Parts: sequence; structure tokens; C-alpha cells
Amino acid sequence: MTEKAEAFRALHKPGDPFILANAWDVGSARMLCAMGARAIGTSSAAHAFTLGLPDLGRLSRDEALAHAEAIVAAVPVPVSGDFENGFGESPSAVAETVRLAAEVGLAGISIEDTDLPGTDSYPASLAEERIRAAVSAARALPHDFVVVARADGMMHGSYDLPEAMERLRRFDVAGADCLYAPAPPDARALARICAATRKPVNALAAGPFARLTRAQMARMGVARISLGSSLARLTHRVIHDTAVAMFEKGDFSQLARGMSGQDVDRLLHLGSDHGEAPEEGLDEGPEEGHDESHGDTGREGSSPERSS
Repeated sequence: MTEKAEAFRALHKPGDPFILANAWDVGSARMLCAMGARAIGTSSAAHAFTLGLPDLGRLSRDEALAHAEAIVAAVPVPVSGDFENGFGESPSAVAETVRLAAEVGLAGISIEDTDLPGTDSYPASLAEERIRAAVSAARALPHDFVVVARADGMMHGSYDLPEAMERLRRFDVAGADCLYAPAPPDARALARICAATRKPVNALAAGPFARLTRAQMARMGVARISLGSSLARLTHRVIHDTAVAMFEKGDFSQLARGMSGQDVDRLLHLGSDHGEAPEEGLDEGPEEGHDESHGDTGREGSSPERSS
């Protein structure tokens, strides 16, 4: 754990951002590792979707911990937890969440200033004390642990950019290791956030910011680029569009665009702790008219939105 935690901290370099690839289950985490992810993040929204729940405080701490622990055990890279508001209002509750997160093997977590399950923000003084408690708990651990302090008010419309920057300043003073204010007004605002601190800054690749390249964010001073639930929602877009074609038009053609089962299996193995590089490249995909799914007989029963 010490080695992974130290490696995770070392990835946070302003001006040379790494991609924190947010996954929603073991399979997506392993695939992202196989494709080059150097660290995995959980996503409260994406995790909630897998349980048929909406985002914003619907997950319990025990659910989030079990979910994170399963991903930690499945991949060879550091994992960071999206732990919403720390699963409690009090600083002591946030500190306990940090300790529990470290116990399941996480290399860090993010704590936001939203009074869930609503969208109001905690008073700035309380938000600062919560981060201070998280940092204190992290420093008492026997290994490194990255605390990310989130100022989420711009995303929820509860405060503006100046207030977000003031909160980030307070979180910086409180000892946060990385600062994060999702959904600033524009790229210029993101650059201002980066310029206001020497700490690493996380940027969310969602909404209009998904149109920025890694190189552009690097020039702004970003240290980490997270996906939030963007990739998970992209998979939901595929499900939606394919379902519309099937159920409204009787058109199954989009199903032919899927990866081959062999390639999926190879990536899942490659992205695990015991994975080895594949001996040959990925298949181009199934030939037209060929069903390559493993053992599928075709019989029924066969085997800015918020972006956390």
C-alpha cells in the first residue's frame, strides 16, 4: 500500500496532468488499466447508476467502501475514492471516513462541501474544518494518503467563482493535497484557479471542458484530469441509442459495432494484477453476420450535468 500511495502522490504534477480514469465496476477498472490508466478513481454517480440510483447522497458509506475495496483488489494501480461529502456533516465523521478509506486500500479520497442529499453548500468555516479533520486523519496514517478538497458550489449554483476560489484558498491552508472546483465558468476561470495555488489542481473532463485537450489543460497548470461519471454516461448513451433503434425501429445493426468477446477478455486479463501483455493485437471486431459472443445461443435467458 505504501508504494501505491507514494506513486499516486507522485502523479500530481502541475502542468503535466495525468488522467484519473473513473470506473464504475471491476470490469471497467481493469479495461481502463489495460488501456493505459495510471490510476483509477471511483465515481459516486457512476456507482449509483449501477445500483439503479440517482447521484447525490444516495450511497451509504459502507456501500462506497465495499465498492472501492473490490476495485482496489482488482487492479495493479492506485485507486482514489469519490466519497462525496465524507458521509457525514461533522469533521469527526469525515476523519473516520478517511481512516476507513485507507483501511480498504485507497490511495486517497475527495471530500466535497455539499450538504447532501441536497445541493446547498456547507458554510465556508465548517467546510474548512471538515478538510482540516480529513488532513489530520490522513497524516496520522502509517502510509501516504492524498486528500482532495472539492468546492462544488459552482456546479450546483450555490456560489460563484470568487467564493469557490476563497474556499479553495481555505482548503489549501487547511492542508489539502489537491484542490478541485468542478464546473468553473470557462477555461479562463480554470486557469485562474490553477494560478492561485501551488497545490495540484484537478480538472473535470465533462461538458465544455471535455473539448479541451490534455495539452491545453497542461498549459493552464492542471495536475490531474478526472472523468467523473462522463465515461459511464457515455456507455448509457450507447445503451439508449441502441435501445431506441431496436425497440422503435426494429434495427439491431448497432450491436454489430461491439468489441469481440475475445478482445474484452484479453483486456480484462491485461488490466488485472496478474495480467501480461497480449501476444497479438486486438481483433478488428466480428465479421458482418458472425456472432462471436461466447456461448450465446441467441435463446432468451442465455448467459453541465453533475459528474462526480
